[in-house]
Amino acid sequence: MVANHDIHLTVRKGTVHALVGENGAGKSTLMKILYGMQKPDEGTIAVDGHQVSFSSPADAIARGIGMVHQHFMLADNLTVLENVVLGSEKLYGIGAKARRTIKEISDRYGFGVRPDVLVEELGVAERQRVEILKVLYRGARTLILDEPTAVLVPQEVEALFVNLRELKAQGLSVIFISHKLGEVLSVADEITVIRRGTTVGTAVPADTTPRQLAELMVGSELPTPETAESTVTDRAVLSVDKLRLATPGGKALLDDISFTIHAGEVLGLAGVEGNGQTELIDALIGLKAADSGTIRLADDEITRWPTRKRREQGVGYIPEDRHRHGLLLEAPLWENRILGHVTERPNAKGVWLDPKAAQEDTRRIVAEYDVRTPGIDVTAASLSGGNQQKLIVGREMSHKPRFLIAAHPTRGVDVGAQAQIWDQIREARREGLAVLLISADLDELIGLSDTLRVIYNGKLVADADPATITPEELGSAMTGAATGHLEHEETPETPGKAPESPEGEAR
Repeated sequence: MVANHDIHLTVRKGTVHALVGENGAGKSTLMKILYGMQKPDEGTIAVDGHQVSFSSPADAIARGIGMVHQHFMLADNLTVLENVVLGSEKLYGIGAKARRTIKEISDRYGFGVRPDVLVEELGVAERQRVEILKVLYRGARTLILDEPTAVLVPQEVEALFVNLRELKAQGLSVIFISHKLGEVLSVADEITVIRRGTTVGTAVPADTTPRQLAELMVGSELPTPETAESTVTDRAVLSVDKLRLATPGGKALLDDISFTIHAGEVLGLAGVEGNGQTELIDALIGLKAADSGTIRLADDEITRWPTRKRREQGVGYIPEDRHRHGLLLEAPLWENRILGHVTERPNAKGVWLDPKAAQEDTRRIVAEYDVRTPGIDVTAASLSGGNQQKLIVGREMSHKPRFLIAAHPTRGVDVGAQAQIWDQIREARREGLAVLLISADLDELIGLSDTLRVIYNGKLVADADPATITPEELGSAMTGAATGHLEHEETPETPGKAPESPEGEAR
């Protein structure tokens, strides 16, 4: 199978060059080649006019190319300084000279990093700046940023763009990979579009709209997450009451969490990553036991149920980290289709696994969800991140859950796959599915949700109306800013309801 064929990419000095394409288009393979992780079969790479050949990332770094991966590669138990110098101690040592160099780079580009703070204490945006600082520390003049805004709120995105403009002003070049076309048009100087492993065009943002870019990428217009009609009922599917979870030292990770999700309702949970969303998910799916409080699934209290029983009783789970909790990367796709549903049809017949039926159903998921793969026997690791996500979504939706935890369901997928996942959630919602939606894409969160809650420092601190709230207002609430109409009031739980609108008009 050919991943890249006849790719042409020219990045000018002192520019942000965006690379866009649908899942499986070959972006990841191209970046692996440029960063020395994979050797091309043919073709040439030139840096500053000199033809080069990379056998490893060290070769790329030596030529001034650095890469910041979508999944951060930082050690939480080390300080910022220790993370930055790790593996490059020969450059400036680990003492005063290294500290001075880190401060100089941080000040030059306006990063504001704190060298002695543990990484585990940093927010997502700060961690990203540390990752960028790491490659600059190693002398990078061209930075590859893979989905850099995937986990940022609007204010953090704008702060990142300020940093990128400063990098440009200093003569550095940035390759910016993203599926968020509005952001691409906002920050890029030039855009290269690849489809099915081939360059199909270049664009200048001033002369291009998101719709035109989407059509160039996938042959369809830009989708919208907006939902026109309300399907919320008065039948409670998931009820959480006064849930609390603390560290062994007593620090509250979740504090007095209470909410109800009804059949046909999408409850959107907004929050900067690290404010309790992960712990809430773990408590709901059964990976962590709450210290106090209750969880009910319809008429059953499931607070102490094991994960397997929750899954068998209709709890679906699209995890926030597909590599840690969604896939066995070295296992074939059909075995990954079984994960989390090992006792259910079509994966099992009685007490025995049914590999043949599981394989056949995997082929169905691959076809229905457009998972780009040469076959179901390849490993999950061989797929792009977006295609891995489509496989997980297909697996979970195939079991017709009563309640679905959807954590970043469209992270890393292209506009075509994004529209398909939104359609699947909306259709299941119409059929009575209750959904807890957690997303860093605020347009997605606002567009799909019937009810919006904001989580901050482990507490539900505000409610918002999806019909009237803007992404900027929601982003402010997520960072703890006081916003009058978002202030949380203790009121009885009531089903969310979309406002009335003319037939066919999205809210």
